[in-house]
Amino acid sequence: MSLSAGSSPLHSPKITPHTSPAPRRRSHTPNPANYMVPSSASTPGNNPVSQTPSSGQVIQKETVGGTTYFYTDTTPAPLSGMRSFKNYHRTACRAEGQIIEVFPSYHIYPPTAPHVAYMQPKANAPSFFMADELRQELINRHLITMAQIDQADMPAVPSEVDSYHSLFPLEPLPPPNRIQKSSNFGYITSCYKAVNSKDDLPYCLRRIHGFRLVNTKCMVLVDMWKKIQHSNIVTLREVFTTKAFSEPSLVFAYDFHAGGETMMSRHFNDPNADAYFTKRKWGQHDGPLPRQHAGLLPESLIWAYIVQLSSALRTIHTAGLACRVMDPTKILITGKTRLRVNCVGVFDVLTFDNSQNNNPLALMAQYQQADLISLGKVVLALACNSLAGIQRENLQKAMELVTINYSSDLKNLILYLLTDQNRMRSVNDIMPMIGARFYTQLDAAQMRNDVIEEDLAKEVQNGRLFRLLAKLGTINERPEFQKDPTWSETGDRYLLKLFRDHLFHQVTEAGAPWIDLSHIISCLNKLDAGVPEKISLISRDEKSVLVVTYSDLKRCFENTFQELIAAANGQL
Repeated sequence: MSLSAGSSPLHSPKITPHTSPAPRRRSHTPNPANYMVPSSASTPGNNPVSQTPSSGQVIQKETVGGTTYFYTDTTPAPLSGMRSFKNYHRTACRAEGQIIEVFPSYHIYPPTAPHVAYMQPKANAPSFFMADELRQELINRHLITMAQIDQADMPAVPSEVDSYHSLFPLEPLPPPNRIQKSSNFGYITSCYKAVNSKDDLPYCLRRIHGFRLVNTKCMVLVDMWKKIQHSNIVTLREVFTTKAFSEPSLVFAYDFHAGGETMMSRHFNDPNADAYFTKRKWGQHDGPLPRQHAGLLPESLIWAYIVQLSSALRTIHTAGLACRVMDPTKILITGKTRLRVNCVGVFDVLTFDNSQNNNPLALMAQYQQADLISLGKVVLALACNSLAGIQRENLQKAMELVTINYSSDLKNLILYLLTDQNRMRSVNDIMPMIGARFYTQLDAAQMRNDVIEEDLAKEVQNGRLFRLLAKLGTINERPEFQKDPTWSETGDRYLLKLFRDHLFHQVTEAGAPWIDLSHIISCLNKLDAGVPEKISLISRDEKSVLVVTYSDLKRCFENTFQELIAAANGQL
């Protein structure tokens, strides 16, 4: 390592390493140009002024007026066992080229990653916390997960069903004298959130009212469903019978996805959406057809749904099962576009035929073909933004609507799924129609993952900072400890009290409160790392000024808290 540098037009011979500003800045903000060279570092032998520094010595680097000076600092490293100088430590030093990487020795918040920053609209100021939209969505999920009912207001809901407790209805309960049955399952059903006492996790219970399980051999199919784990399928966990509802009931326990809503409620709740099919007679075109995408879903959203639903069907069919619930009322949407097929396995139990005793999977091939037709109906309904479009008398008008407003690939996919074929079809047959759109959806999912990871990174230090503040709170202003009322005002505790004022009670020159979140975070991070940077702590009467380092404060902080822990554990 050369200890000299070529002169430049700005070179000033009056400034030497001994009179350079570096020594005067050692108690202030660290300089990234400062490095520590280990005692084992070798230097080129052909340099007459090169020296190998002794153990503990630090080579200082200072650039003044275009000239770079290197000089030896005999000040020992502030923290034993750490290759550091001030707030920086070296992680790599290669002999060839002397490439040295330095990082802060305390935790910091980096700026938003560029690939995420360019996705989002520019904000007026950087944020240390996750986006408000994501935070609100997570809070809503937590509220739904923790929701409970007043048992006195809903006596019809039992307090416990099998190993599940804290039942909370997820949909309006049917009246006790209800005769009308579910249009999907042929039985009256209800849905609850409940907590399993075995693992304390929330689950979704789908109750089939008044059903008696006669043949338990259908449980072979239930066991097959329990083995399926897929990101677009609500996993079935168990099926059991109970009389806790004052009548025989069959209960299906699924994973609980808080905040999910059905595709029916998300996209087919607008009564005006059916106007194109209900207010015009068949064959009449006395007005212009809807202009492109007027009131219709974006094609990219429909393809996103197709990719997810076809992926779920592919997994189900590969396992030798059939979905049989490909219906807007049984497809859950969480977030913006995440789909999950719900209520799988229900039809396999409700419609199990005794004649299938020898082979419960005998009819699966037919059911799988029906799944493809159901998928085609769902896609057509989405393209028309109306369930009326899938009625037999409206199919021609619906396909006209799709032809005018969407691509030929989407039209061909719907026609393939809804048209009878002479051969057995597979969900894999629609992959050529999806084509490169699959990569578009994969890219969108990964970009969404990047955004969520970036929001998570903003919160990754919060737990550590909270623990620091919690420990400080147990020390500061403690009224009495070990029968000493002045314990928190003396010794190491007094320094921590002044540090608390330094954190939270800063004022401006005019005496107004000075509130800066970055100041609080920075000081807490330096305390946690115990950096050698010095700060001035001023007493409240402004008669005393104590200059200490963060390493000193950390020692006081850890010793004091350990003293409290020892007393709490009865060791004092």
